[in-house]
Parts: sequence; C-alpha cells; structure tokens
Amino acid sequence: QVQVLEFGGRLVQAGGSLRLSCTASGRPFSTYAMGWFRQAPGKEREFVAAISGSGGSTYYGDSVKGRFTISRTNAKNTVSLQMNSLKLEDTAVYYCAVDESMDAVVSAITAYWGQGTQVTVSS
Repeated sequence: QVQVLEFGGRLVQAGGSLRLSCTASGRPFSTYAMGWFRQAPGKEREFVAAISGSGGSTYYGDSVKGRFTISRTNAKNTVSLQMNSLKLEDTAVYYCAVDESMDAVVSAITAYWGQGTQVTVSS
C-alpha cells in the first residue's frame, strides 16, 4: 500500500517563498515518479510540477515555470517543491501525486495522492 504525505503549507505574503515536502512509502522511493498539483476554490486541479524517480527529468506547468523548483532526495524519501516569488493566484491546496509511471503522474491518473496542504498567499 502506498501512503503519501505532504506538508509545509502555510500563510505567506506575496513575493515570499515557501517550501513544500512530500514523502511516500510502499516501494523503494526511487522507483516513484512524483508530482505536485494544486486546486484553488472553484477551479479545476492544475498540474504544477513533476520529477522522475532518479531526479533526472523535471516538468513544470506554465504558470510556475521560473518560480517553482521541484527536487528530490531519495536517501531521505523526500520530494520538495521550492516556491519563490509567490503570487496571490498561487493560493490553493497543493497535492502530492505518486506513481511508478511518470505519465500517470503528469496526467493525474495515478491512484496515489496525499491529502493536501494549504498554501495561502496574502497581499
């Protein structure tokens, strides 16, 4: 059974930075591609970023390119999302997604999701 846990969300001012983390259990961590999605109230879920099991490949949604960085430390079973230059529109619940298939993560068809962590950007 795969368990996914994300943490680090909080209230932050616009222009500030925040780092989210996610961990997953069930299989060797390096076998998992991992990604971040977000969903704001009244909006559809949006792809944020994804990273391959080795960390050698990363993908970003257009709205966060150049501001967010996804990384992983397999020895610590952790994937992080560094968010810089935060904007009001970054306010959302952020979800971590996990799968052995990168396609499943990027396409959001994986069955393995965390419960979400709230990020609120204030003016």
